Amino acid sequence: MSTVEQQLDDLEAQITSELPSDISVSSVKYEGPELVVYTRDPKKFAQKGDLIRQLASKLRKRITVRPDPSVLSRPEQAREEIMNVVPEDAGVTDLDFHADTGEVVIEAEKPGMVIGRHGSTLREITKTVGWTPEVVRTPPIESSTVSNVRSFLKQERDERRDILEKVGRQIHREEMSDDEYVRITTLGCCREVGRASFILSTPETRILIDCGDKPGAEGEVPYLHAPEALGAGPQTIDAVVLTHAHLDHSALIPLLFKYGYDGPIYCTEPTRDLMGLLTLDYLDVAAKEGRSPPYESEQVREAIKHCIPLEYGDVTDIAPDVKLTFHNAGHILGSAVSHFHIGDGLYNVAFSGDIHYDDTRLFNGAVNDFPRVETLVLESTYGGRNDYQTDQKDSERNLIEVINEAHDRGGKVVIPAFAVGRSQEIMLVLEEAMRNGKIPEMPVHLDGMIWEATAIHTTYPEYLRDDLRDRIFHEDENPFLAEEFNHIDAGEEERQEVADGEPCIILSTSGMVTGGPIMSWLGHIGPDPDSSLVFVGYQAQGTLGRRIQNGWDEIPTSEVGSMGGGDGRGTLSLNMDIETVDGFSGHADRAGLENFVKTMNPRPEKVLCVHGDERSTQDLSSALYHDYDMRTFAPKNLETFRFL
Repeated sequence: MSTVEQQLDDLEAQITSELPSDISVSSVKYEGPELVVYTRDPKKFAQKGDLIRQLASKLRKRITVRPDPSVLSRPEQAREEIMNVVPEDAGVTDLDFHADTGEVVIEAEKPGMVIGRHGSTLREITKTVGWTPEVVRTPPIESSTVSNVRSFLKQERDERRDILEKVGRQIHREEMSDDEYVRITTLGCCREVGRASFILSTPETRILIDCGDKPGAEGEVPYLHAPEALGAGPQTIDAVVLTHAHLDHSALIPLLFKYGYDGPIYCTEPTRDLMGLLTLDYLDVAAKEGRSPPYESEQVREAIKHCIPLEYGDVTDIAPDVKLTFHNAGHILGSAVSHFHIGDGLYNVAFSGDIHYDDTRLFNGAVNDFPRVETLVLESTYGGRNDYQTDQKDSERNLIEVINEAHDRGGKVVIPAFAVGRSQEIMLVLEEAMRNGKIPEMPVHLDGMIWEATAIHTTYPEYLRDDLRDRIFHEDENPFLAEEFNHIDAGEEERQEVADGEPCIILSTSGMVTGGPIMSWLGHIGPDPDSSLVFVGYQAQGTLGRRIQNGWDEIPTSEVGSMGGGDGRGTLSLNMDIETVDGFSGHADRAGLENFVKTMNPRPEKVLCVHGDERSTQDLSSALYHDYDMRTFAPKNLETFRFL
């Protein structure tokens, strides 16, 4: 008998001994990081509300209780009884029964009302029908991404259970080594922005954190071929952790499955959905530009199927010697600071991913409250000594001023924006400014994936700032449903109509002017001296956005491409005003990065400054060393740091 089988037998015996004699256990299984207990007495389990919590505390495991399929009531009967238990105001839109696991997925406009105070309604459902309820939100704005992901995971449910059981056995396998060390190997994003990727390794476990591309630098990918990475084969990686969905962190996650990786990806639920949206678009853009995509859509589906979503604050076993906890990073929807607790109190490492330390209109600021962190891997995008961003209120005033000036000239305002994060931040500013009369009411056209990304934001309001979440819960107050917002979905013909029409605002991807519909807008509106192009986000070295920001006003039409009317043989004159409005970045500025470290208690012993150009990483590393007397580094790619 394997050690895992023996472990499960021992756990089943221990659980049985802890339960009242009238509650039976029919089987115990690992599914991913969770211990799943099947019982023929689910109603009695539900009647004793604290029983699961007490078991979880005693066994130090995440426990899910499911009914043995043999005791389930018929779905038709259960449906009626569930609808009698759930308040009508919850707005239940779908019930989906899965007899193999005894789960019923309840989709509702107000999931909180299905859950009830401290889970009271969920327990009442199980007490009444025996089925185990799982609750998901009905998107206030219809999202094809959310719908497709949910439908796909439902379709792949059997295979997904097999994946989870396999992962569970890997997590709970017996430790094989008596050695004690922790290593971090840098595979990208060191002294550069983009292609974020790291290996965290112990004698037992190798974890890949992020796997992104580099904006504006085709072919520059993480050093996955290195012996320290996948050079020894993808099967040597035990788990992948994805901090957030931006392509410079997620673009090449599906590539791992092309190479043969078949393990778990740990991320938040919105990160999973956004990764699907952005990587499929990544393939689409590559095809339109005549480039060979590095993988196919099938590998994107594999990545989604292998995702194990975690919520902020949940401590989760992901290997025999590693526990992972996600915390809000304040950067984009679902972005996470990833805290790794290694061994039995042996060592703690936190990867910041990308962070925004202060509150924004969209998110609460990044969390930096950890019991222990010996080493912090910290982003440094704005780590340079002069990288202080404008105050948020000043930034909004500056943007409003630019819009009013262009409107007074009869021009249009074109804002290149990342579909995820910056676009929604700008939408909130524009909605409030028009509502309060600070700018004239005018259409705000959303091009590219912005509307779809916005729909995903409204699906997961619990990840948004508290007051914004409350507004989204009330449909008539949802700012993203303001009538000024118009989703461009008819392509070039509609863009031409907008270009020929009245003053308006255009939010368009891509945020760094590296492809996508923004190229078309440059072709249509770029020559108009009455209009303005406004940068509100970071423009990486090597991108067309950075070159325009630095003064380019003649763009080869080969850069603009066919979407912008380019024929590759001439130049496009940019006569429009070029403006940069700082303060809307999803990244912390120099002060925010320093405050993130300063307010950690206790502070880390070591800090690795990454994800910034050479000047930024070295400036931040030097400042943290001098101000806080800690060991700091500005590593290069392919360096390995050994701790202990």
